[in-house]
Amino acid sequence: MEVFISNLSNQSTERQLKQWFKPILARLNIHVFSCQKPRNRNFATLTIGDVQLGQRFLDLHGQTNPGRDGFKTVKEKLYHYNRPVSCSKSRNGPDKFLLQSLEQEVNEKSLAKHRHQPRPSKTGGQRNRRKFQCSLTAVGSMDYSGSDLVLVDHYHMVRAGSIFFGRRSALFQSGREVDQQTEVPYNSIQSLILGNSTDPLLTFSLTEGPRFFGKEPHVEDNLAHAMHRLSIQPAHGYGKPSERRRIVGFDPKHQALAASSFAYSFLVDPQDIQAILALKPLPGFPEIVKWHVGFVTNPAFPTQMSQLNTALSLARYRNFPFEVKFQLQRLAQNGYLSPSGVLQLMQAMKIPFVDADKSSLAAAIRRTSNQIPFAGPGTEPSDLSLDTVQQLLIDNYHQILREEEYSRDVTQHYEHIASIYKATVTPLGIHLSGPEAEVKNRVLRQYSAFSNYFLQVSFLDEDGEPLRHHHGISLTTIYHERFKKILGGNITVCGRPYEVSAYQQTGLKLLTDPKFLGFSHSSLRSHTCWFMAPFTWNGQLRHAGSVIKDLGDFSAIRSPAKCAARIGQAFSQAFSSVDIPKEAFRSLPEIDRLDAHGIRRTFSDGVGTCSKAILERIWAAYAPTRSLKPTVCQIRYAGAKGMISLDNRLHGDVLCLRPSMIKFEAKSTQIEICGAGFKPLPFYLNRQLIKILEDLGVPEQSFLDLQDEAVEQLRITAENPINAGYYLQRNLVGKSARLPWLIRKLSYIGMSFGDDSFLRDTHELAILIQLRELKYRSRIFVERGLTIYGIMDETDYLEEGQIYCSVENERTGLVLTGRVVITRCPALHPGDVQYVDAVDVPRDSPLRSVRNCVVFSSKGDRDLPSQLSGGDLDGDLYNIIYDDDLMPTHLSDPADYPTAPAIDIGREVTRSDMTDFFVQFMENDQLGRLSTLHQTLADQKPEGVFHPDCILLAEMCSTAVDFSKTGIPVKLERMPKSSNVRPDFQAPGPRVLIEENIKLEDLEVPEDDEDEDEPEETARAPRYYRSEKVLGKLYRAIDEQDFFSEIQRQSRSPSNAQSLGLADKVWEYVREKAALIQYVHYLEFARDVKEAYEDNMIDTMLENSSHPTHFVSEVEVFAGALIGKDGAQSKRQREYSTTMKEKHDRDVAYTVQCILQGEEQDSSKEEALERSIACLDVAIHEPRIRRRFGRLVSFTWVAAAVCLKEIEKFTRS
Repeated sequence: MEVFISNLSNQSTERQLKQWFKPILARLNIHVFSCQKPRNRNFATLTIGDVQLGQRFLDLHGQTNPGRDGFKTVKEKLYHYNRPVSCSKSRNGPDKFLLQSLEQEVNEKSLAKHRHQPRPSKTGGQRNRRKFQCSLTAVGSMDYSGSDLVLVDHYHMVRAGSIFFGRRSALFQSGREVDQQTEVPYNSIQSLILGNSTDPLLTFSLTEGPRFFGKEPHVEDNLAHAMHRLSIQPAHGYGKPSERRRIVGFDPKHQALAASSFAYSFLVDPQDIQAILALKPLPGFPEIVKWHVGFVTNPAFPTQMSQLNTALSLARYRNFPFEVKFQLQRLAQNGYLSPSGVLQLMQAMKIPFVDADKSSLAAAIRRTSNQIPFAGPGTEPSDLSLDTVQQLLIDNYHQILREEEYSRDVTQHYEHIASIYKATVTPLGIHLSGPEAEVKNRVLRQYSAFSNYFLQVSFLDEDGEPLRHHHGISLTTIYHERFKKILGGNITVCGRPYEVSAYQQTGLKLLTDPKFLGFSHSSLRSHTCWFMAPFTWNGQLRHAGSVIKDLGDFSAIRSPAKCAARIGQAFSQAFSSVDIPKEAFRSLPEIDRLDAHGIRRTFSDGVGTCSKAILERIWAAYAPTRSLKPTVCQIRYAGAKGMISLDNRLHGDVLCLRPSMIKFEAKSTQIEICGAGFKPLPFYLNRQLIKILEDLGVPEQSFLDLQDEAVEQLRITAENPINAGYYLQRNLVGKSARLPWLIRKLSYIGMSFGDDSFLRDTHELAILIQLRELKYRSRIFVERGLTIYGIMDETDYLEEGQIYCSVENERTGLVLTGRVVITRCPALHPGDVQYVDAVDVPRDSPLRSVRNCVVFSSKGDRDLPSQLSGGDLDGDLYNIIYDDDLMPTHLSDPADYPTAPAIDIGREVTRSDMTDFFVQFMENDQLGRLSTLHQTLADQKPEGVFHPDCILLAEMCSTAVDFSKTGIPVKLERMPKSSNVRPDFQAPGPRVLIEENIKLEDLEVPEDDEDEDEPEETARAPRYYRSEKVLGKLYRAIDEQDFFSEIQRQSRSPSNAQSLGLADKVWEYVREKAALIQYVHYLEFARDVKEAYEDNMIDTMLENSSHPTHFVSEVEVFAGALIGKDGAQSKRQREYSTTMKEKHDRDVAYTVQCILQGEEQDSSKEEALERSIACLDVAIHEPRIRRRFGRLVSFTWVAAAVCLKEIEKFTRS
């Protein structure tokens, strides 16, 4: 039931009103309800799930007649702040999904009473308060003065205000009319330090900067503001001006040091100390430490940083190369040491490192930074002294020198890899990282000896994630002042200015200003671009302009977006490049025609052909050791991009490209390989596609059966070690470390991997990640499905509506025939799924020579790829389903959105145009938001994806996808109206804790625990209802807690309680089988190999975290995947997982090679056995506890796998 509440004060807030209603409704046994009040209006709505209880409320407090006369007859009159409140049944019916969410909340609370202990009481007195009056007294950094913990005061100004402790963050409010807020997420708190009654200071020591907000300035005659106040704005509300804006500090003085000042101290009322301490038991609340913090004043951070930058440019440090200076600047800029501390370290380094190997010294500084602790109650003052840090640096340097035989520069062993320095620009500062291994692009390949003159720059939030768009919060200041200023200027590192600016040509004269370097399409979507510092190459000065000029001629392009996309072709990662003779190039005519509506359709968009001789050149460079050779490749060639396929009718070196592939004129004669069809990729359903198929008539049981099968496959992996080993092998978990073989081997010799917590956690983590992909993304494997590249029929054999698809892998081959479903992701429109007829071709057809691709017909009124989510043939992947259980009963006409021409500015692109576009893209990148709303409305509307709102959102998503090429952003004012109620399958899952073992936290029980004092600006959590569509049923069919608990019970061996660990059992087995083998002379070798492996492990743990001060767990690195902390992996986590796994696999493979071949590349079996035994001995019996990271254990199992394999060979011989 919905109750209309009127005659409220305009200034009353929704949160105040909700708190006021709580005791009133509780007397009627109403504990779950929704209260919604528009800002600055005098009415609200109250929604009560139970109609009878709602009527009871109206019988007591409602009025049947309007006005004052009606109020006189109310049984129990309600007054809010002395105003008589009118309550009556709403003329509008309650929102169906809001009612369902209330019902869901009642059920969850009921279940929680039986399953869990009650949460800490929130009733009764001051000890439960969350809001406290305070004054910000100092901002700076934590350090020591002698043995005393102090805050080095960089910014001293008393700012009176209040601090509120919410569920996930603390919010400090200050200024007139509370016009400034400072948000501190709890997960960014390193230490929360509270003084005593005589020293009532509350100090936050953080790992990253807070988020600052100010009130958005409004002009009274602003039309949108006026419409809002008059209630004549559009119903969807997107015309409403933002209430708050992100800012970069309190004032200019604070802004200059906010990037490195991670300590904030507040003076609180001494009488509030016990009330603050009483918050400790609340879920997610950071630990409070009672400690005294003093204050000292040093030169301001900007002054210190300026002194350091000047010193790095002085002649006395000229013998320090760039890689050393970079790490020294990184120490200060990222907050590991103060700039003055780095200066002292530099002075101390001059003597012991005068003749040092500079690359080893740079690596030692980087390693030392990872070992420097944060100043705080848990750190000894001596740990941060100059003597300690200097000795740590010396020890690391000598250790790295010893490890050089057993570690390697990956760029020397992999031609397609370069070491790249990186910077992250946040709203507050710039953080440095690297060098890190990256796949080369055309520019890095050409200037491979100068890779440190290129800087990869990302624009992210303080936590290392993209800036999040929240309704009512403007990011204009961050994008158009902070980020744009960086893009229009430079980033100076060690005196070297890295710049980014747009190129401009006037006739044949190239302007001498710094020129734009660029970004790839994928890096644009991750808000990353390339900066460059000038250098001399072959006797010529190379700067951004000359580099761009060598790439090609872009002067005719009049669109900033298109210009960026064309330059970005040179920044696409390519695994190899192949020289092609100039005379090999041929031009193919485009296959296009007018359709029935007079629209020109291009059937050959982005696809060409090549001879076998060209492919053989590619195979020799790209796939020399692989048994299957690709016949289709995604390429970049000069100014062209797209797909090429084998045409066996061509002889000699022939490369045929079409006009649609050639985007600009360039002189390069190298083919760069971005991808190839070695074998068909697996096909997985996702939520968008499942919803479309459901609405096209596919029975819901088909999806449930597929998911049940996938869950059962996960379940049986825990039944025995053999299944576990094969599961890890199929999912490529621990392949380089021979983990799958090790688990099976242990079983064969009578041992269980479940007896070791690390191996058990690795297996459980691999299962949990797959389970979460199923539950939170509905990523369900379809055995009778394919994911493959698309090309065009060059033989003119296929008819309209036909495809040819021949696939093969190492084991089998298949030519599809019959009716199949074809689609392409992302699919949002119901017409993105179509039927086609798969046919075979004659034996002598040239199509017989191509495989692992889908060949589309060149006939018909409209090309099929464009009907599938606007696809083309320049490298798009297509999905084919030939599972009878997933066949739709009906189809929809495909979408046909008009092609939007790229914005034409009518002149050459300038620096300002290019930076404007980059900023505009970051600001308007709304694809994720639109897709989520599409998913929500498709679940709520009876018509599903056929509802007009969903059709509109599909079109808006298409515009958002094309934004990077057209420069035309999506118009958010067209977005359909939606509420804050969502289907249950969009709810977050329990957080995963990886400590001594993997644990799922209990989901928070829904509670109406909002505090009356909670700021109105804090985001209102969405409500969730029980979805009765197939996605809801799939979601609820997996009980994550129960499933994982069962897996853990199965994987834990009854012998776990035995005193002898699994590693010790393996050692006993090895000593028994190789009792006569002498290995002691290899112990020093083994120690160095172990050190090198573990240092690489720590680098990987740090490089692939979302923030430099955090690190991922060893088990995540070993398993090759980051766990989604509250659901499935995010897109960024999946990207990090891929790069993390690639690096760790390289490191492990090299470690295994060192053990097998030794220092002198001796391949003797006996020597390999001796080395492996020595490594296992050191791993088990010489554990090392590392600062911040504890004991690393994975080397034990790398060594064990090698050792057991060598023992197996030894016993056979």
